[in-house]
Amino acid sequence: MKFAIILVMCLIFHKSNQELFTAIVDLEKLLDTEKLMVSSLDSYLRAEDARLARLKLLKESYLNIQDAASHNIESYVGNPVNAYLLVKRLTKDWKDIESLIVSTPAELGRQVLASLNESKSNETFPSNEDLNGAAAALLRLQDTYKLDTSTLAKGFIPLRNSATGPMFNTKIELTAGDCFELGKHSYNNGDHYHTVLWMQEALDRVAHETIKTTEPSDILEYLAFSTYQQGNVRQALELTNDLLEILPNHERAIGNKVYYDDIIKKETLNRKRGDAGNVAKDASITESTYSRKEESERDIYESLCRGEKRLTPKTESALSCFYLNTTKIPLLRLTRIKVEEAFKKPYILHFYDIMSDNEISVIKHLASPRLRRATVQNSETGNLEIANYRISKSAWLKDSDHPVVKTISRRIQAISGLTTSTAEELQVVNYGIGGHYEAHYDFARKEEKNAFKNLGTGNRIATWLNYMSDVDAGGATVFPSLGITLWPKKGSAAFWFNLHRSGEGDMLTRHAACPVLVGSKWVSNKWFHERGHEFLRPCGLRINE
Repeated sequence: MKFAIILVMCLIFHKSNQELFTAIVDLEKLLDTEKLMVSSLDSYLRAEDARLARLKLLKESYLNIQDAASHNIESYVGNPVNAYLLVKRLTKDWKDIESLIVSTPAELGRQVLASLNESKSNETFPSNEDLNGAAAALLRLQDTYKLDTSTLAKGFIPLRNSATGPMFNTKIELTAGDCFELGKHSYNNGDHYHTVLWMQEALDRVAHETIKTTEPSDILEYLAFSTYQQGNVRQALELTNDLLEILPNHERAIGNKVYYDDIIKKETLNRKRGDAGNVAKDASITESTYSRKEESERDIYESLCRGEKRLTPKTESALSCFYLNTTKIPLLRLTRIKVEEAFKKPYILHFYDIMSDNEISVIKHLASPRLRRATVQNSETGNLEIANYRISKSAWLKDSDHPVVKTISRRIQAISGLTTSTAEELQVVNYGIGGHYEAHYDFARKEEKNAFKNLGTGNRIATWLNYMSDVDAGGATVFPSLGITLWPKKGSAAFWFNLHRSGEGDMLTRHAACPVLVGSKWVSNKWFHERGHEFLRPCGLRINE
């Protein structure tokens, strides 16, 4: 556009050497030149207005985030929609800002970018990996808690139980561009199911946007192909035709239209030949084959996370609540410890008011600067490595790090009746956006020969799990084989034995940490090992004793 204006000015300068003032007819021609210049300036100003409007929109987005977050930062980032938008603003949108600023007058643009890049280099900025992780977390939450795409995009998230619980309003909606990025993330991972959901939401939203945050043609291209991948060829063809109305010369769309037309013609021809009966027969076989499919561990896990499953009345009636008898425990003699039985066999207990708010604050303060991506143990090599099925950060605290850490270890030892002399250090964990840990055992199975070998203290005999925060929604600890759910309660703790007295692993202790839907989840673990418990917990003669 700048080139067009310069060209017009050059034409005027060229004409000025022809003594135009000497004849009215030549001056009349200048009106056409002036008209061209006005048109060029008008086009340029419209482009500048659009560019500035886009920058103002992005600025307003940042201001809205800052205003909303200023009231309660932990609560704000504990919301998955807010967390995703925050990461997106500092990755994808940041690149848009840079490109928009580059097109300003050279010197001013350089000054602004220099200032922004200095800020960027001095602060913690997310990477594309963070953006992908945030998008994956949002999709994980959508599946686990059965969240409606449109409701989620509007910023409404159910609390506690997604089926019947109250709704939490984030007060910030996703734009069409935000939804497009989620759909694009799904597409790049071969997930056409979520691509269709989010691209359709993006298409619905872009139609109502005054300032478009993405192009409808881009949405239609992804949506059409993923719809085809989902098996709906006719709908894919309709979407492709919509795309061609916007961009008639779109090469891929033209080729796809021919391809979809060909498929539909072949299907029509097959039906005329009587193949439809065979298709219907195959479909009925498929339906009967899968209609009685047993519920998988994954299905049970997600149902427990949503709070949809409960123990049978008979099983629940056998459970009780009581105060722990501390008369023979000097450290706890003046303490009343509330205990709730979560399950009888294996015996799983939920203790209450185990840690004070001050102790929790100290532990979080000590652990925060040490937090690193949580790892899992490779069953073959014994080495620690990161995994997508465990999303959190953890840190390890020694008793010598602070008197509070030592006090907590002594308290756990006194309540459990086990020794911490051979236990692992206190592991502190903070779960991120949609943070979770899929079903696993805390003990090492027989095939895991090298697990805990470097510790030299044998297998993990028991688990103590401190809950150091309340969680608004999600984040429960569930046992799929037992059908029980433990909801996080700040200051409480869960305890169970991982091994039978024979040393055999108790397979019923397989458990999982549900994704955190809303809030920040802090826990700490103390794992007891076999060594040192020869007399505290003697071996039994029967395998399941």
